[in-house]
Amino acid sequence: MKLPDHHNNVLVLHENTEPIRSYYLPSASREEALGNKSSRVCSLNGEWRFAYFPSPFDVPERAIEPGGDFQGAPIPVPSTWQNTGYDLHQYTNIRYPFPYDPPFVPDMNPCGLYKRSFCLATKPDERRYYLNFDGVDSCFYLYIGGRYVGYSQVTHAVSEFDITSFLKEGENEIAVLVLKWCDGSYLEDQDKFRLSGIFRDVYVLDRPASHVRDYFVHTRLLPDKSAEVQVELEYAGNAAETTRLTLRSPEGVELGTATQKAADEKITFFVKDPALWNAEKPVLYTLLIDSNNECVAQKVGIREITVKDGVILLNGVPVRFNGVNRHDSDPVSGSAISREQALRDLALMKQHNINAIRTSHYPNSPWFPALCDEYGFYLIAEADVESHGTVTIYGGGRDTYGLLAQDARFETPILDRIQRNVIRDKNHACVLFWSMGNEAGYGPNFEKAALWVKAYDSSRLLHYERACGDSGGHKNDTSALDVYSRMYPSIAEIERYFTEGLPDPAASPAPDGSRRPLVLCEYIHAMGNGPGDGEDYFALMEKYPGFAGGFVWEWCDHAMYMGKTIDNKAQYFYGGDFGEFPHDSNFCMDGLVYPDRRPHTGLLEYKNICRPIRARLVKDGVVRFRNQLRFTSTSGCISVRFELTRDGERIDSGSLPLNIAPMAEQDVPIAYHLPANDAPFGVYHLNLFYIQDIDAPFTKAGHILGHDQLELRRHARPAPTHGKIASSIAVSESATTLVITGASFRYVFNKLTGLFDSLVANNHALLATPAETPFPMQFNLWRAPTDNDQYIRRQWEAAGYQRPVTRVYTVSYETAADAIVIHATLSIAAVYIQRLINVNARWRISADGMIRVQLDCEKNRDMPSGAELPFLPRFGLRLFLPRAMNQLEYRGYGPTETYIDKHQAAWYGAFRSTVAAQHEDYIKPQENSSHWACDFLSVKDAQGGLEVSSEETKPFCFNASVYTQEELTAKAHNFELLPSGYTVLCLDYAQSGVGSNSCGPALLEKYQFNEQTFSFVLNLSIT
Repeated sequence: MKLPDHHNNVLVLHENTEPIRSYYLPSASREEALGNKSSRVCSLNGEWRFAYFPSPFDVPERAIEPGGDFQGAPIPVPSTWQNTGYDLHQYTNIRYPFPYDPPFVPDMNPCGLYKRSFCLATKPDERRYYLNFDGVDSCFYLYIGGRYVGYSQVTHAVSEFDITSFLKEGENEIAVLVLKWCDGSYLEDQDKFRLSGIFRDVYVLDRPASHVRDYFVHTRLLPDKSAEVQVELEYAGNAAETTRLTLRSPEGVELGTATQKAADEKITFFVKDPALWNAEKPVLYTLLIDSNNECVAQKVGIREITVKDGVILLNGVPVRFNGVNRHDSDPVSGSAISREQALRDLALMKQHNINAIRTSHYPNSPWFPALCDEYGFYLIAEADVESHGTVTIYGGGRDTYGLLAQDARFETPILDRIQRNVIRDKNHACVLFWSMGNEAGYGPNFEKAALWVKAYDSSRLLHYERACGDSGGHKNDTSALDVYSRMYPSIAEIERYFTEGLPDPAASPAPDGSRRPLVLCEYIHAMGNGPGDGEDYFALMEKYPGFAGGFVWEWCDHAMYMGKTIDNKAQYFYGGDFGEFPHDSNFCMDGLVYPDRRPHTGLLEYKNICRPIRARLVKDGVVRFRNQLRFTSTSGCISVRFELTRDGERIDSGSLPLNIAPMAEQDVPIAYHLPANDAPFGVYHLNLFYIQDIDAPFTKAGHILGHDQLELRRHARPAPTHGKIASSIAVSESATTLVITGASFRYVFNKLTGLFDSLVANNHALLATPAETPFPMQFNLWRAPTDNDQYIRRQWEAAGYQRPVTRVYTVSYETAADAIVIHATLSIAAVYIQRLINVNARWRISADGMIRVQLDCEKNRDMPSGAELPFLPRFGLRLFLPRAMNQLEYRGYGPTETYIDKHQAAWYGAFRSTVAAQHEDYIKPQENSSHWACDFLSVKDAQGGLEVSSEETKPFCFNASVYTQEELTAKAHNFELLPSGYTVLCLDYAQSGVGSNSCGPALLEKYQFNEQTFSFVLNLSIT
C-alpha cells in the first residue's frame, strides 16, 4: 500500500487534525455534566478487526476500502498488538530499536490495520462530529469510508479529527493503519517495553456547529486571602453569545454566574475565604460552562505554586514531594490502562504515604490528572520527549546527548510535544510542574520551547533535568527553568550544592539571585532488593529547606505475564526473554511494586521514611513529636498507639491523641512503666505506631501510617549460662579431625577446613552434607548479587569472593574439666588469587554442648602496586541444616528483610516465622531476606535444633532460606528456582548495604563492609 510517507517527514506531524485543546468530554446538559456522564460521546472502544503486516508495502491497496481486501481477526481496543499475540515484545532502555538515521525509520516497518463500523442515525447540518484517539503508538493514517482523512503522531497525545464531511447517515467504516515506528520515534526513546497499537480510548464527539472549543482556568490568591478564578474561552464556529459560566463550591453551592458578552472577554469569579487545594486536602470547586445546549463541567482547585528564597511554596507553605515515577504499565494489558488499574496504583500510593507523581516520561492517560486532582497527588506533568539513544550511536556519549535538541529539523516536533502536554492538562490543579521531557539533551529547541511554556502559562514551575550538562559545544541557557533537577546525585553532591554551589550551569542562581530549589526527579533506584539509602536523602531534605523532595525510580516493575508453570508459579518475562535485539535484560524490573502490584519491601521502606509523624525521645517519659504534614493538623485524624517492649516482647501499651499543627513539634508525656534500673537485663524500646483515625478514600480508620522505635535502656547481656554438666568432655584426634564427645553430643571438627563436619546432639543431626559440596559448614563471603550490586559485583568476582578456598595452617586444642578449646589459624583465598582474609579461630565447646566461636579476622593488605581488596559482600558462616529444621524465632530487626541501610520499615522485636516464608521472591533472583542487628536466633524442627546468640553489643545478621546463594546467583527468573532440599543458614558478622547503585550512586562508605580487622563472636547452643 502506498502511503504519503508522513512518517518519515518531520515537516508533517499532523494532517487534518484539530488544534490542540484541553482534555474534556462535553455533555448534553448540566445534569449529565454534574453526573460525569455524556450522551454526546460515542465510544468506539471494544472489538475491532485487525491484521498485522511486516511493512506498509504488504498491506493490500484495497484493504482500507469498505468491503475491501481485508481478512481481519478480532482485537480489543484499547490494547497493544504485542499483548494480543502479534509481533515481539521488546524492552530497551536507551538504544534505539532501529538504525539511527533521523528522520528515517526502516521501510520494513511493522504495522497493523484496524477496522470497525459505527452507525450515524441522522446527520443534522448544524452538528459537528469529532473522532478522537487518546493514544496511538507510534503514528497512524486515518480513513473513513475508504477516503483518506488525515495523519497524526505523538504516541501519548490526543489526536482529534473533524470527520463531519466524511460521514454519511447509516453505517460508516473507519480504517486506521498504525505504524510501529515513525520519525517521532526518535523522540520516544523511553525506558520501557516498546509496544504498538491503539492503546487508549477512541470515541466520537457529537457537538453543535458553534461551541466552546477550549478554555483555560487560572486561579490566583489575592492579598486579602480571597481568590480569583479567571476563565478564558475559545470558540469553534461563531462566537456563542449565550455562554453561561457558573462556579460552584465544593459543597455544591452556587457562588456566582456570568455570561460572556464577547468572544475575547475573560470571565472572573472572586471567592472569599477559599478552600485551597493541596494533596492532603484536595478540595475542588466546579466550573460549569453552558453553551448552545452543551455543558462542560471542569473541576477547579484553587492553589498557587511559587518559589521564594530558593524554597518551593504551595499556597505560601513549603511543600515536600514524596514522589514516584509512574508509567502506564500492566503485565497483561501492557500500556493500555483502565481507570480501575490507575486507581489501584493511586490507592497503593496513598496507603504508602506517596503524595507526588512524575508522569514518566510522557503524559499519562488524559483522564489521569483528574484522578490526581480528586484524590490529591502533585504532578510533574512530563512531555512525550526522550532521545536518550543519541548517546549510544557509534562514537557517541555525553557530547552527542543533544544531537536532536540542537538539530533545527526537530525544533517543531519538540515544541509540538511540549505544547500538547501543557495545553491538554492546563486546567488541573494537581499539575505543579511542566516538564519538557526526559534525557533528550539540551539545546536551542528546548530553550525556545521553555520560552513558549513561560509565555503560555507562567503560573506553574518549569522543569527539565537534562539542562544539567552542556553537550555538542552548546552553552546551555537555563534561565527559564525554575528548579535545579537531578537524577541520582550522591549525598556529598547535594551537600556541596547547598553549601558551596556547583559549576553546573543549570545550578546557577535563579534570575533573582537565589539558589534554585533542588528536585530529584529520579533517585533511590528501586531495582530488586532496594533501595537502601532513602533515609539519608530524607535527612538532607530536613536539613535544607530548598531540597523539595524526590521521585523514586520507579513505581512498578515492568514485565509481561506469560502464564503459569506446571507447579502454578506465575511467569514474568523481561528484556531478552522474547529473542529481541537490542534489549536491556531486567533493567525494567526496577519498581516499588511487582508487576501485579504486590508491594516490594522497598515500598514498605519508603512508606515509613515518608511517615507523616516523626518522634524522638526528649527525656524519660517525654517524646517530641513532629507533624511532617504541611496543611493538616493531627487533631482528630491521627493518634498514637505505644508499646513498651523488653527484648521485643510487649510489657506495657496504651494510646493517646495528638494535637499538633502542620509542620510543628510538641513534647508529649507518655505514661509507660519502665522497670527500675536493676530490672532484668534486656533491651527496652518504646514503639510508636501512628494510627489514622478517620476514613479516607483509599484508607480506613485504623490504618497504620508509619512507626518510630525509640531505645530507652539497654542492660548488658551476660554470656549464655551452661547447663548442669553430667559428665566430662572428651576429645579424640586423627590426622584430619577432632571428635569431641559429651554426655549427649558428638561433634566432628575438620582440621582441613577449620569448621565442623558434624554436630549431633541427643541423636539429632544438625548438619546435613549437601550434594553440591562435602562441607556442611563453610566460611562465607558471597551473596547472590542484588541488582544494585551489578557494578561492584565485577570487583567482587575479580577478587574471587564468590569461590572462597580455606587453608588451615595450625590446629591445636586445650582440655579442661568442663570444656575443649580449639585454636586454628587459617586463611581464606580463591583459586589463582592470593589470601583474602587471615583468621585466628577459637572454638570453645562446653561439656553441655554449647559452642562459643570467636573469629579474629584481618583482610590481606599485602597487595601489589598499592591495590586494595574491594569491600566485602558479607562475612560469616554458612550452615546446611536438615530441611525439617524450618521453624524460626529471632530477636532483631523484622519482620521484613533488613540491612544496615534498609531497615526503616522494620523494628527490633521478637519474631516467629518459617524458613520458606522468609524468601522475598524477586522476579530476578538475588540476595534477600537477611535480618540485621540480631542477638538471638532459633532454628528448629520437632526434635530440637540450633540456638544462636550474640554477646553484649555485638549483634549479628542472619539469613535462612530454602535456596543456596549459588542457585539465586545462577537463575534468571524466580520461577526457575529449585529448592536446595536443606535449610541454608547464613550467620553473618556483617553484610554490606544494598544501596541503589543499579542506577544511583555508589554505596555510601558507611554502609560498605570494609573493616580491615574485625572479631566475630557467636554462641551456638544445641537444643
